[in-house]
Amino acid sequence: MDRRRLLRLALSVPVAARAGLLASSMAMAADPKSAAKPSTPARDRRPARPRLVMLDPGHGGADPGAIGTHGTQEKDVTLDIAREVARLLADRHRITARLTRNDDRFLALDERVALTRKSEADLFVSIHADSAPNADARGLSAYTLSSKASDGFASRLAQQENRADRFGGLDMKGSKQVVKDILLDLTARHTRNASLFARQTLVRGVAKDLRLLENPMRAANFAVLKAPDVPSLLVETGFLSNPKDEEILRDAEARRRVARVLAREIAAVLSNRSFA
Repeated sequence: MDRRRLLRLALSVPVAARAGLLASSMAMAADPKSAAKPSTPARDRRPARPRLVMLDPGHGGADPGAIGTHGTQEKDVTLDIAREVARLLADRHRITARLTRNDDRFLALDERVALTRKSEADLFVSIHADSAPNADARGLSAYTLSSKASDGFASRLAQQENRADRFGGLDMKGSKQVVKDILLDLTARHTRNASLFARQTLVRGVAKDLRLLENPMRAANFAVLKAPDVPSLLVETGFLSNPKDEEILRDAEARRRVARVLAREIAAVLSNRSFA
């Protein structure tokens, strides 16, 4: 059974039944003779579908995100970079890319997650250029989901990002989480491991061409990364709170360079056999 289908099936049943379902399904996958249905002849098998990445330009609409000292708005930077990454993935790497938003509109965090899950994406990348807790912080960094933040820097970033829904007039205090405590859910183990692999591959590749934040691989409880069945990353392309990073991200050609590097490394993640 396909690993993604297994995750979705497990998520559709009560928690108490998931472990048994997952174990029996894995046993069937490991022992074809245990399955009542005969294997499909090779000539009848459909070719694997093209890889799909969902790109999420952070903020938008009433939510400008960070604003630099020269007035650079994060929502504009992220949309421009995401559009270019999508174009490059399609033209140079033959990878399908979709955007959660393709114009200046507000999207709630859970809407971004829902769009990603509905598309059955292989990878979700949320693109940002936030205001850092430390004004001296600059450079690219990548974040995965964790119930416990890797450090105070990542924790404050997550708290800041998770408040984005207030721009849409949403009261998140009583909102239903997409998944409750998914890091403890057996079905999310593969998603977590794939996210960690994607983060490491992307950051190591980006380091060849772009400046990185000190300790560029971090984790925190980002609401936008909570799809249980889609490996997810949040990438800070730089920080508009830093004058040097703002100068770079204000420049159209510099943004194109960032997009080229991101597209190349996203393609590297999706083409690696270790990323299933």
